[in-house]
Amino acid sequence: MLRNFFASITRNGFSLFGTGLAIASLVLIVSLFVMEQIGFHGGPYLGILTYLILPALFVLGLVLIPIGALMHRRKIRRMPGGEDTPPLPVFDLNVPKTRRWLLVLTGATMLNIVVLAGATYKGVEVMESVEFCGTACHSVMQPEYTAYQRSAHSRVTCAECHIGPGADWFVKSKLDGSWQLIAVAFDLYPTPIPTPLHDLRPARETCEQCHWPERFVGDRLSVRTHFAEDEQNTELTTALLLRVGGVEGNGASGIHWHVDPANQIRYRSDETREEIYEVEYTNGDGETTHYADRGAPEEGGQWRTMDCVDCHNRPSHRYLSPEVEVDNAMRDGLIDRSLPYVRREAVRIINQEHPSHEEARTSIATELMAYYGENYPDLASDRSADIEAAADVLGDLYSYNVFPQMQVWWNTYPEHIGHETSEGCFRCHGRRLRTEDRETISRDCDVCHTVLAEEEENPEILRRLREGP
Repeated sequence: MLRNFFASITRNGFSLFGTGLAIASLVLIVSLFVMEQIGFHGGPYLGILTYLILPALFVLGLVLIPIGALMHRRKIRRMPGGEDTPPLPVFDLNVPKTRRWLLVLTGATMLNIVVLAGATYKGVEVMESVEFCGTACHSVMQPEYTAYQRSAHSRVTCAECHIGPGADWFVKSKLDGSWQLIAVAFDLYPTPIPTPLHDLRPARETCEQCHWPERFVGDRLSVRTHFAEDEQNTELTTALLLRVGGVEGNGASGIHWHVDPANQIRYRSDETREEIYEVEYTNGDGETTHYADRGAPEEGGQWRTMDCVDCHNRPSHRYLSPEVEVDNAMRDGLIDRSLPYVRREAVRIINQEHPSHEEARTSIATELMAYYGENYPDLASDRSADIEAAADVLGDLYSYNVFPQMQVWWNTYPEHIGHETSEGCFRCHGRRLRTEDRETISRDCDVCHTVLAEEEENPEILRRLREGP
C-alpha cells in the first residue's frame, strides 16, 4: 500500500519534486533538532535555518504534491479515453482500499501538523532571542547589541522591551520586521539608524512591567568619580542627592513627578525630539497650562504624550562620552592612573575618527606610546607594559561606542538624562518655553538634585557618611 501511495504522489514532476523537498526538509529539521538537544548550538543562523527556512521549504513541498497530482489528472483527462476521469479524486469509504489510503493520509497529516507546530513555536522563540535581534543582521545592529550587553538591562530580552506582552504588538513587530529584513537584504537601511523610534510601544505597557511610579520613590545618593587633566590625574568626586521622588500617597514630587498618572504632559517637537516647540501641562483638576517657544515654527513637528523614554531615551543602548569612559576605566583600575597626564591624553586620543576598529586600535596604541616616548622617554621604556595595557583598554572603549561602518560616533546618540552631554532636561526646563504671561517652566536645580560635593578631593560629606555620626 505504501508503495502505491508513493507511486501516486510522484507521477508528476511537481509532485516528485515536492515529495523530495518535503522529505529532505523533514529529515534536516529532525536531525538539527536532535543535535540541538544533545548540546550543539550553532548560533542564530542555525536556528533560522532549522525553524524558519526549512519549515517553509517543507510546507512548499507539501503544497507541490497535490498540485502535481491535479496536473496529472488533467493530463489523463486530455488523453484518448480519459474523458470519464473526474477532475478531482472520488473517495468511497465503503471500499477497504480507500479507507486504508485515508488512514495513511490522516497519519501523514497529523505528523505534518506536529512538525509544523513544533517548528512554529521554536521559530517564534528564535525570532525573539537576543542573539537573533543582535547578531543575525550582521553589522546593522552591532552598535545597539554592543551597548545592550553593557547595560543594566542585559538580562532583559529585546522582545520584552520592544514588543512586550500580547498578540497585537507581536504581530505588528513581525510585520515591521518584514520590511527590516528586506532593508538588510538589499542594503536599504540608513546609517546611522535614526532615533527615536516613533512607533515604539508606550512605556507604560513595557517599562512599567518592572518599574512603576509607586515603587521608585525617595532620594538617591549618586557618587561620581572624575580625574583632572593635570600630571597627577588628581581624583575628584562629585556627590549628588537625586530627588527621584515619585508617587507617594495622593501626590508626587521630584524627578518622577512627570510620571504621576494625575499629571499629563504633552509636547510638540521636531522628529529627533531634541527641539521642543510647545509644552502642554494638564493637572489633576483638568486645568491646562501652555508653554511655547516664540521662535519655533507654528506648524509641523509631532505632538506626543510624555512617558519614561522622553528622559530615559537610552535605557539599554547607552553610548558614553570619551570623558566618562576614561574616568570609569581609571576608577576601576583598568588604566593606571599613575601614568602622567594619562587622563588628558586618553580622552584626546580616543576622541578621533578612524575607518575601522582595527585601525583605531593600532592608531591609539601608536599615538599613546609616541606621547610617552617623546615626553617621558625613561618612563616609556620602564613602563611599556602599563602603557600598552592602557592602549588596549582605550581600544575597547572606542569599539564599545564608535562604529564607523554604521556612521555611529561618540556624539551620534545623545542621552537626555541630566544635562551634561546634551540639553536633556533643559529641552523643556530652559528659558525659551513661556506662557502668555511670560512664565517659564521651573529650572530650579534643587527640584531634581542637591549638590553635596562638586569635583572635590576626598569630600567632607563622604568622609562623614563613611565614618558615621
